Amino acid sequence: MNHQISKAKPTTILHRPAVRKLSDMAYETLAVMIRERKLKSGEAIVEQHLAEHLGLSRTPLRQALQRLEIEGLLVKSGGRSYLVRKVNVAEYLQSLRVREILEPEAAFLSTDRVSPRELHDARTALDSLRATQPYDYLEHLKCDDLVHELFIRNCSNEVMQDTLRSLRITTQLFEIDRLTDRLDPDSREHDAILDALEQKDGKLVRRTVVAHIRSLIRSAIAAIA
Repeated sequence: MNHQISKAKPTTILHRPAVRKLSDMAYETLAVMIRERKLKSGEAIVEQHLAEHLGLSRTPLRQALQRLEIEGLLVKSGGRSYLVRKVNVAEYLQSLRVREILEPEAAFLSTDRVSPRELHDARTALDSLRATQPYDYLEHLKCDDLVHELFIRNCSNEVMQDTLRSLRITTQLFEIDRLTDRLDPDSREHDAILDALEQKDGKLVRRTVVAHIRSLIRSAIAAIA
């Protein structure tokens, strides 16, 4: 299915001062479009339409598409064309099983490295998300990233960081249409993780992250039962 892009609302990111390469700006724009479901899972990327919509030449657009492919948001469809990557439930569950092994260890390693300011910012974002009416799934995604990046960023293991970020891209592509039902459990579980990090209790941090990942697995299995 070819994606038809509305010309009425050009993306705002490209109206910022041109202090970065056009390819970087195109990358950010397309990543947001995927998160906002303007480009949906399984949809074909039509370079000409995107180039016209974003006001870009093909060269920076192709550089951005290649970067998105490397990061796992796009896949090659044959020749030089791309599709927005579609993640099925089997891949989602397999990715969560790997996260269940790695992410608690990353959280444990980060226990003494997460700063009070980082914890405060995460707690503020979580409180703001719960208070937001109507529900805003983009804010939910941002809040989720903020909490999980606390221990991914601070685990001091670059291989683990890269692996977990790649796995989170996979799981988020599956979750993007299913987040509404996860607001309450995610909020409670993230609160528990932040509490454990504030207490600097490594074993508790590990347990709370395990509990969170297993909760995601149960939710997915219940949704397809």
